[in-house]
Amino acid sequence: MKLIIMTSPTYFVEEDKILETLFEEGMEMLHLNKPDSSPVYAERLLSLLPEEYHKKIVVHDNYYLKNEYGLAGIHLDEADAEAPQGYKGKISRTCRSLEELKSAKKQSKYVFLRDVFDSISDANGKASFSYDQLKDAAHRGLIDKHVYALGGVRLENIKVLKELGFGGAVICNDLWTRFDIHNEQDYRNLIIHFTKLYKAI
Repeated sequence: MKLIIMTSPTYFVEEDKILETLFEEGMEMLHLNKPDSSPVYAERLLSLLPEEYHKKIVVHDNYYLKNEYGLAGIHLDEADAEAPQGYKGKISRTCRSLEELKSAKKQSKYVFLRDVFDSISDANGKASFSYDQLKDAAHRGLIDKHVYALGGVRLENIKVLKELGFGGAVICNDLWTRFDIHNEQDYRNLIIHFTKLYKAI
């Protein structure tokens, strides 16, 4: 299984230091996802990170950054979204239903399946699938090594994803809730938790 870390949705002061440490600790892939933010901030963050790590970063918007910084690829947040005209490179996508997986996988290096578990940050964000539905999808070959689970993924349920045959786990809130971006400077707890996730994968 692969471990993908998705950034916190907002930028914060210690972010570049934390991301650099995560790369040093073994992070293989980072998805830079900052909805509705200015590309200037993305450029600043990328310029603060050592160049050797740029090839492990995928962007969810401001796709020009891919070539400008030599990034790994781009991510389309809809299963049927079109890549930018003339784009050549790796593409990943987000699917919201099991039915979308088949065609999305053909057009992508890998795909995220959303809302696999109840949301960590939103009490109203419930899982879109039952365990039996996911098991059936795996049996039918819809879930395989090219499908990564997104939504509510935490250390405690990685074992379930392995049982179901997911190719990867996308971690967001389970990691970033270990650090208060407004009041903390010491991010050791976050790094310790990442190490646990890394070992579990």
